[in-house]
Amino acid sequence: MPLFKFIASAAIAVIVVLALNTRMGGFPAAGKFLSPFHGFWQNAETRDPPPDGELRLAGLLEPVTVLYDERRVPHIFAKNDRDLYFAQGYITARDRLWQMEFQTAAAAGRLAEILGPGVLERDRYQRRVGLVYGARNTLTEIMAEPETRLSVSAYTGGVNAYISSLSAGDYPIEYKLLGYAPEPWTPLKCAVLIKSMAWILSGRNSDLRMTNTLERFGGEIVRDLFSFGSAGDDTVIPGSTPWDFEPRRVTRPDTPPVRGSIGTESGAGIGSNNWAVSGSRTASGYPILANDPHLGLSLPSLWYEIQLVGPTVNVYGVSLPGGPGVVIGFNRHIAWGFTNAGTDVSDWYEITFRDDTLQEYRHGDRWRPVETAVEEIRVRGGETFRDTVRYTHHGPVVWDSKYTPSDSRVPKRHAFRWTAHDGGNAWLTCLRLNAARSYDDYVEAMAHLTAPAQNFAYADVDGNIAIWHNGRFPVRWEGQGAFIADGSDPLHDWQDWIPHAHKPHVKNPARGYVSSANQRPADPSYPYWLADVYSSPTRARRINERLAEMKAITPEDFQSLQLDTKHLRAEAVLPVLLPFIDPRSLSPDQYAVVRTLRDWNYFANAEQIAPTIFQTWWGRLYRAIWNDEFGGSAAGLQPPSGDRTVKMILDEPDARWYDDTRTEQVETLADLARSTFESTCRQLTDSLGPIGETWKWGRYKGAEIRHLLRIPEFSRMHLFVGGGRGIVNATRGGHGPCWRMVVALEPDVRAWGIYPGGQSGNPGSRHYDDFVDTWVQGELDELLFLKTPEDGEGRIEERLMLVGKP
Repeated sequence: MPLFKFIASAAIAVIVVLALNTRMGGFPAAGKFLSPFHGFWQNAETRDPPPDGELRLAGLLEPVTVLYDERRVPHIFAKNDRDLYFAQGYITARDRLWQMEFQTAAAAGRLAEILGPGVLERDRYQRRVGLVYGARNTLTEIMAEPETRLSVSAYTGGVNAYISSLSAGDYPIEYKLLGYAPEPWTPLKCAVLIKSMAWILSGRNSDLRMTNTLERFGGEIVRDLFSFGSAGDDTVIPGSTPWDFEPRRVTRPDTPPVRGSIGTESGAGIGSNNWAVSGSRTASGYPILANDPHLGLSLPSLWYEIQLVGPTVNVYGVSLPGGPGVVIGFNRHIAWGFTNAGTDVSDWYEITFRDDTLQEYRHGDRWRPVETAVEEIRVRGGETFRDTVRYTHHGPVVWDSKYTPSDSRVPKRHAFRWTAHDGGNAWLTCLRLNAARSYDDYVEAMAHLTAPAQNFAYADVDGNIAIWHNGRFPVRWEGQGAFIADGSDPLHDWQDWIPHAHKPHVKNPARGYVSSANQRPADPSYPYWLADVYSSPTRARRINERLAEMKAITPEDFQSLQLDTKHLRAEAVLPVLLPFIDPRSLSPDQYAVVRTLRDWNYFANAEQIAPTIFQTWWGRLYRAIWNDEFGGSAAGLQPPSGDRTVKMILDEPDARWYDDTRTEQVETLADLARSTFESTCRQLTDSLGPIGETWKWGRYKGAEIRHLLRIPEFSRMHLFVGGGRGIVNATRGGHGPCWRMVVALEPDVRAWGIYPGGQSGNPGSRHYDDFVDTWVQGELDELLFLKTPEDGEGRIEERLMLVGKP
């Protein structure tokens, strides 16, 4: 970010701080922020201080070499594992300390300490859903396992070594803006970080809305509108895969709410793509793997790129600032990548309390005691708030008589059961993958993961490819988890767990490739019932379509596939909708809109105008079909998915849902198509002017990467990119591919990658957002994977030695 822009942004940030001061109180005066000795000027360097030389750090056992390449990626070489993760903590904190602290504070319900009473209710919610409760359970497992105890403790020591080296003038600019100081890092924060990811990916569900929908419309309509899992779906595991095990069974109640595969579509922006092909399909004869997780985009970025080299590991990829190891990446033997699994891992239980004291609740034929925990929430500029949270064996009671959440999906006096409340050791999975040398190592590493559940794509230099749908999944009776459960009936409890070997997986399938895009993991032949919160299969269908037709595949082919913008939904429904629009009844401007749609090749590239028209029209048509009876999210009902709507348009021309029950006449699909087309033309013309340059998709959809504090001048706005929801290149608004990676598993592994950000968290650094333009252009950088500190001729810019301090 240029110095001028940084200074301008700082001036704007002062206004932000003063506004916060007026609203929340307790923030610093602008004079301190502008101090030349301690204020923002200390952060205004456009170049990071060169780390060439030597740093003495208490806590190191032996010297550690850190090489920075031209992209400011650190390559850390250590002689023992403890020093390796100590150095990782130190180096990561140098670039991302404020981000690490702020994100874990947000997850742990501690923002009121920083921002004041205006965020108290948010903190209460974070505490009451049990995120820190789950983190403490995970920390117990982390510290009981020698491997993770060493790595997490060493990482924590490295972060604290950096914090202890800082004076107030050295603090990242956000501390100065908000007027607070960093506190010591703790192992609990490493655990909170992984629970935060689990919450983002799997913490919410639609149990309440589905229950309301069932009560209003009945089981027959719910089965019709919300059934998933036809045999023709593009599932993660190919439909021909045999299940050679005897499944575990649990007892179900006599009258479950609805039998059948009932589910909802996952939330916008939470998704990913991964795939791998065997050497029989590639030009080199070796496997290639690709991964691009889709999450919220932010500055600083979610990811921090790094190479870690120690006695038992040489791994490259992206880490989560705040935890040890590499989360997605590759080593000399294997590569792996994740997508969100989507399987429902949280349930709401209706609790029958004995009386209004909420001290006992019924379970089976007895009353069980309620446990309580007092959450103390410190509030900047105010008194500490003490919140009593009640726990049942199902989990915490989020909404009770003393707390009403803003999230409409939370039912009153119900307990929240979530796999992330349990222990598990995701950091052990991470570290074991980092050191894995074979398929068996990869399978063993995944066994330690509880949450977040993921689809793990795999490839190795021995020619193997595989994919596992992995996490901790309860054994459910058919229909369990789709609706609010009866917390007094033990048959509604989670009675058992799917064994690791029984989870959906496939190795070296006959078709020569594996892939996932958040769709259903397996077809109905899979012997366990998995409650559905999966994405539309459109991305998976397009990926599999392309993989099946590719020949002599190269890494460049995979980079191109990650950027694919084919809009399968538009391709399916526009041939049905456009004939309803009579060209003779159109104005010249409306006719230009129709002609644009007719001429469209169904690719949602940034330069195209048709995607803007279709997306606006589709949104209006969807609401016209469903809002009269489902009333939008505010009504507390679950509207049918976009895919169910497409199926209805294609196969059910006389469906009852086209009629608007709020009018006397009986509307048809043709009526809705015409009226919403006309309103689409009016909306776009009123907001964008005549059809033309301003209607281009890249301008209309408004891709952006905001700073975590939403400071505009610390953000990258109005990015001109294609893609969209349901498209392989799933870039939309503030969500999209947050890391693109392609790995060729040749004897000398080669890889390419990019994320939309930069290695430095300092907005004044040239490395703050220097990857963004490359990401916008759809390019990937070749990654420097070193064997020794002496490699990397011409690409190593700076060298740093970390040595112990007596």
